[in-house]
Amino acid sequence: MKNLLIVAYYFPPSGGPGVQRVLKHVKYLPEFGWNPIVLTVENGQFPARDESLMDQIPKGTIVKRTHIYEPYDVYRFFTGKKPGTAIDVNTIRKDDQKPGMREKIAELIRATFFIPDARVGWLFSAKKAALELIKEHNIQAIYSSSPPYTCSLIARYAHKKTGLPWVAGFRDPWTGFISSPKRWFLPAFIDKHFEKSVFSEADAVECAWEGIIKDAFGKYPDLEKSRFHHVPNGFDSNDFPILPKIRTDKFTITYTGSLYGRRNPSSLFAAIEKLISSNKVDPNKIHLRFVGRFGNEVEQMYDSASFTNSIERISYVAHHKSIEYLFQSDALLLIVDESKESEEIVPGKVYEYIGTGKPLIAIAPNNSAIAKLMIETNGGLVAHQTEIDKIADIFYKYYKAWEDNRMLIEPRAEEVAKYERRNAAKQLAELLEKK
Repeated sequence: MKNLLIVAYYFPPSGGPGVQRVLKHVKYLPEFGWNPIVLTVENGQFPARDESLMDQIPKGTIVKRTHIYEPYDVYRFFTGKKPGTAIDVNTIRKDDQKPGMREKIAELIRATFFIPDARVGWLFSAKKAALELIKEHNIQAIYSSSPPYTCSLIARYAHKKTGLPWVAGFRDPWTGFISSPKRWFLPAFIDKHFEKSVFSEADAVECAWEGIIKDAFGKYPDLEKSRFHHVPNGFDSNDFPILPKIRTDKFTITYTGSLYGRRNPSSLFAAIEKLISSNKVDPNKIHLRFVGRFGNEVEQMYDSASFTNSIERISYVAHHKSIEYLFQSDALLLIVDESKESEEIVPGKVYEYIGTGKPLIAIAPNNSAIAKLMIETNGGLVAHQTEIDKIADIFYKYYKAWEDNRMLIEPRAEEVAKYERRNAAKQLAELLEKK
């Protein structure tokens, strides 16, 4: 068994989708000859916490937690938010949403001083701890999980100091992404310097979706293509509950995750309003369940819908509970952010969705990576945010099948099975063996 240092900010008790990829790598890598030793934070300010995930860390796993200087209390002060308020659900806005003066000042500070991101304060303790772990446990390779991109810089430092092979993992693109701050030229230059240095110096770059690779080569065409590898996210069927099959008394659609800014249900709501007004759908027979964290403008959408009594809002819950909600549904809702990256974005939860066998209503571009995944797995139907009639047609098709007690779709089991989390860990192990 070889020892692997994993550098990850998002690790239990952090909740949310970012933690799942690393947690499952930690769970399954030992099957393929690698023993994970995790370096993470002891006082991270996570958008969501899920204490139940602590039980999923394999017994005996060494987890080193070090102090991080977090800036978000200062950010909340500048923007007038209450202590403990989740930051992400109200910071990514649509183009027509203008920030206030406090938010402008906070964003300028973030864009100028927090390079590569707001977790840069972890460098002070993590660099030293990484070298100590490498020496103490005879580490033979390094793996980093970004975002935050500070994790990449910590791993890069350890790689340069020790010469150990390093696989840099990415769940999202770095500079110029939808969630990236708009920097002026000097901090933007520094940030891009860090980005290219990581892509160039890592022995391999592991990317959760192919668009991350396209983005990298769009910015730096001279990168070595053989370094980049697509290792998709997935689902862990061992997390799936055994529940009795029951017929719901209302047509139930579930969405899990955050909704804010450019990721919102406005197109779906417009389609449902149209179906209700034409008497095709009875609002008393539908149940729209949203589980997660929601921006202020999304809360307003819930309140103003004519079918607001059919909408259930559930705040963030433990991961195992969110999976139960998926299985207690007739269909699942996926919404991809409206942005220039929409065609390439593949949210990690889509694999958990298709793993349930429930049909998806995917609001995403028709020629997108999501659309290709739906065709590959026969997991559901896709419509663009602007195609209200098409969204309505999909909703009505599923609604009628529920009314008639018919099966909505039949997923391709072999294609779905490829996305078990164990397979992603195997791919990572193979990358580590080659270095």
